[in-house]
Amino acid sequence: MGKRNPNNYGCVTRLKGNRSRPWMVKVTIYDEEGHGKQVPIDYAETEEQANIILAQYNDNPWNIDRNKVTLVELYQRWAKIKLPKLGNSSQGSLKSAFKHCQKYYGMKYRNIRAYQMQDCIDNCGRGYSTQAQIKALWGHLDSFAFECDIINKMYSQLTSAPPVPDTNRTPFTLEQIDALWKIQSEPWVDTVLVYIYTGFRLTELLNMETEQVDLEQQIFQGGVKTAAGKGRIVPIHPRILPFVQAWVQQGHKYLLTYEGKKFKLSKYYACWAEVMGKIDADKTPHEARHTFETNLDNAKGNRKCIDLLMGHKSKDVGNRVYNHKTLEQLKETILLLK
Repeated sequence: MGKRNPNNYGCVTRLKGNRSRPWMVKVTIYDEEGHGKQVPIDYAETEEQANIILAQYNDNPWNIDRNKVTLVELYQRWAKIKLPKLGNSSQGSLKSAFKHCQKYYGMKYRNIRAYQMQDCIDNCGRGYSTQAQIKALWGHLDSFAFECDIINKMYSQLTSAPPVPDTNRTPFTLEQIDALWKIQSEPWVDTVLVYIYTGFRLTELLNMETEQVDLEQQIFQGGVKTAAGKGRIVPIHPRILPFVQAWVQQGHKYLLTYEGKKFKLSKYYACWAEVMGKIDADKTPHEARHTFETNLDNAKGNRKCIDLLMGHKSKDVGNRVYNHKTLEQLKETILLLK
């Protein structure tokens, strides 16, 4: 007589008759009342193959033993199911954050405590943004583990990451913007002004294809980073319209080009620095985005419209869900920029 399988392990039986896969793999499944019944999960050509299928089934904690799930197994499962629903930028940051949790990869997830999560945050050797991402990752994993009944207490809620320091970014001054308009025909000045009058992120404009510009309706379409950022509409302010028309007429695949080709990030930074030197300003492309938002806010622009233009998710749920702004309202908001 062969070795008896442990309780609730399942069994392998041979079916009668002439079949190509006569070995049936059965496991016990329980309903809400705790009543168990054996159900077939697969069939195999040989008894050995059937036993391998049964062993793999028992090795898979998603079907049987949630006590065995390790951090790395939970992460892999989460990365398959939940991660794809997040924005591209978040996906990259959270994947990188997981590398800083290596010390606990093999540990059973239900045994991981807040101090171990905090250890990964505190000792990653990186700045506040990475620390915040590691904290965020533990939060995602805890929610998923809770949903899968692996844990009944979410220790990630007890962790902390240092706050983002106050930025020293300041908007372009009116004098600096006037200085740019005075030299608007010099190389690359038009690009800086377009950043100031659109609020696009650096890569959003560099990656924008000419076909994303509708000169008839005078709008840009597109963006990156978040669901709210992608595919957004930004009207073209009349002052920068001539620049955009000239770029479109060049007929290249990308709207902004260097010698007819897509602008490389490093090259654009060099061109940007050249313009900053001419107006004696020490500003970054992100400060142009900051300028756009600040100036609209100062001009008492509608907050929902500003969020739509920036590609931000509206903080106010009422605004986010119930307020559908028309293109005309977005254009009116853009025209607040004098």
